[in-house]
Amino acid sequence: MFTRREALLGVATAAMLSALPLTASPVLADEADALPRQTVALVPPPFVHDHEQVAIGGPKIVKFTMTIQEKQIVIDEDGTTFQAMTFDGSVPGPMMVVHEGDYVELTLVNPETSSLAHNIDFHAATGAMGGGELTLINPGEQTTLRFKATRAGVFVYHCAPGGPMTPWHVVSGMSGTIMVLPREGLKDEKGEPIRYDRIYYIGENDFYVPRDVDGNFKGYESAGDAYADTVEVMRGLVPTHVVFNGAKGALTGDNALTAKVGETVMIVHAQANRDTRPHLIGGHGDHVWEEGKFANPPARDLETWFIRGGSAGAATYTFLQPGLYAYVNHNLIEAIELGAAAHIMVEGEWNDDLMKQVDAPRPIASY
Repeated sequence: MFTRREALLGVATAAMLSALPLTASPVLADEADALPRQTVALVPPPFVHDHEQVAIGGPKIVKFTMTIQEKQIVIDEDGTTFQAMTFDGSVPGPMMVVHEGDYVELTLVNPETSSLAHNIDFHAATGAMGGGELTLINPGEQTTLRFKATRAGVFVYHCAPGGPMTPWHVVSGMSGTIMVLPREGLKDEKGEPIRYDRIYYIGENDFYVPRDVDGNFKGYESAGDAYADTVEVMRGLVPTHVVFNGAKGALTGDNALTAKVGETVMIVHAQANRDTRPHLIGGHGDHVWEEGKFANPPARDLETWFIRGGSAGAATYTFLQPGLYAYVNHNLIEAIELGAAAHIMVEGEWNDDLMKQVDAPRPIASY
């Protein structure tokens, strides 16, 4: 007879989990347990929890808690609804920040109100499918995973319950980012320090919303009800929406990001499923970790950079002019038609030396 856990997870998966060690070796556990602990409350994107850019003291255990939420969200201005799966209720999931050598200790909660099993795969972690094999939990369960942050950079995390469930969960919103800063802080290609005044976190998602016979987007009572139709659309590899932070317009208009002339802003950009090409219209990437790994020197003065599917990148820019900037996926069809665009409103004084309208628009002169 199958247990309820085997029925939800699948017999093969449950057997795999039962064969895994439940704890680390006593020596390794004792070494980590002796470290100081810091509990961090996560915040919804595009914002990032308070953190030091240069580590203070030695390694520590940084404790986070995330609760899975299966929820309906609205993803465009037409009111299209989507049955999302989320970490902590946001698409993308919250960004975690630690320093190289720290231990990440995450308690993942899957409430009884969920209908599906979930887990978390950290691209920053080593072993056990990024932690996915040790964190697969049914509704009504929780688990705690600890891993050592051994590599500096920005990394994707996502749900990966196995088989066709993995892409479905990812494109349903279950991805996020962790940033592992070097203990001495960020450096440029010459080894000089780089600091940022603000940091924003953009998660780009491709959604695949089924349509009815009349071409209208369909709505569903639950994620499970949408599964068969959604997978059929997914297999066509043509998204109906490509959005920043969960919805078309989530970071534009009244929701625009803000900055001031003279401030250095870091933008962390993640895409767990498809390639993307971020571009700041009216600005540049002063320093860009296109592959997201801080052990490598940043590229300089990029106009557009490339984020591979399943990864995250980071860029800094010091704003020199006030006004409205658009930050887009420079596949402009996806930016303008499908929703992959954000706005940054910058305050400050205009510099005519950098740009000046020499002659206002007027009728063509005739001589």
